[in-house]
Amino acid sequence: MTSVKEQEATRRLMVFLQEWDSAHKVARSHILDNFIKSNDSKTEPELELEFSQGASLFLARLAAWLRMTYSYSTCLSKLLRSIGIFLSAASGHRYLIKFLEIGGVLILLEILGLNYQKEEDKRESVKLLQLIADAGRKYKELICESYGVQSLAKFLATSNSAEAQEDTQILLDSLGHSNPKYQNQVYKGLIAVLPCASPRAQQLTLQTLRVMQDVVGEVPTAVVEPFLSVLRSTHLQVQHEAIQLLKVLMAHQVRAALLEGLVALLTPSWRKELTFCSEPAKDPATLGLKEPKLVCTQQAAAAKIIGVLANEAAEVAEELIQMKVVHGLMVAVGNLDHVVSQRYASISLEDSPGTWYTKMDPLQAEVLASTVIDIP
Repeated sequence: MTSVKEQEATRRLMVFLQEWDSAHKVARSHILDNFIKSNDSKTEPELELEFSQGASLFLARLAAWLRMTYSYSTCLSKLLRSIGIFLSAASGHRYLIKFLEIGGVLILLEILGLNYQKEEDKRESVKLLQLIADAGRKYKELICESYGVQSLAKFLATSNSAEAQEDTQILLDSLGHSNPKYQNQVYKGLIAVLPCASPRAQQLTLQTLRVMQDVVGEVPTAVVEPFLSVLRSTHLQVQHEAIQLLKVLMAHQVRAALLEGLVALLTPSWRKELTFCSEPAKDPATLGLKEPKLVCTQQAAAAKIIGVLANEAAEVAEELIQMKVVHGLMVAVGNLDHVVSQRYASISLEDSPGTWYTKMDPLQAEVLASTVIDIP
């Protein structure tokens, strides 16, 4: 026989649930505000005490409303944060199970693909997916089985929110560890992000790829072309992360393909590709400057990286020489339209770095660019 106190608690719970069931959108939004304010960071026992052992009944209603309204809800962020209180509750594993039973993972991933949803809503979705992934390996596998890697990689590449991108990178890194069944899928998903237009996404992706090397082992040759495309970035943080990743990749079988790719970037097709800017720069930050085509930036980055790698390992330097890197560097030194290419190529050649290329006249530059050096 229940006590009077228990009966009163049950009555309050039923009144609360009825209030939710009969409330319209604005009233539900206020209920969510109060719930978030009163219950943030509570444990499962605390939530059950608050809801008279019926907290899961409220979670079921939240999950059902999410399923019905996620594609057009105007208070989606509040709804996701409320669900997050349950999923993050200590000892609240049963809440996680209940949320997954209604297809919670698929709903969260679909939210990421909705073009008209706010970045804030999508970030909250990523946070909930992180809570699910933190529950263990089988939950990481569930996210991956639901095409989560593709959805997250696309969101990382296209998001306009630096905070959301960082949260997504952390989640992808989590999915890539202690998840042997899908770790290669995560790695390939990250590779697909590299050619994107977001420097921040490129930087985060390069960091994650480097961290994942010990887990993945041998690297697929598919990494070569996307990696080389990143060298067209003018952002120093991206170039720095590219160099750090390349140093790690030198210990893998893909090394030869990467070195060959770098050497090839030193000698692009001059007539077809090296058309220099007489056009105004499109980036407001570079207006008024003479901006070379991206291929020149790529050439300069290749020259810089080659110098770094050659100085760190004699065997790498020897491989580069066999690939006729000296000729490529001299071609770059002869690129009068791009001082950065000249500087880095000169430094890599160790020929009076930083000064002699500025004294070349056009004839000398043409001779350098057209000379084929045969290294026996």
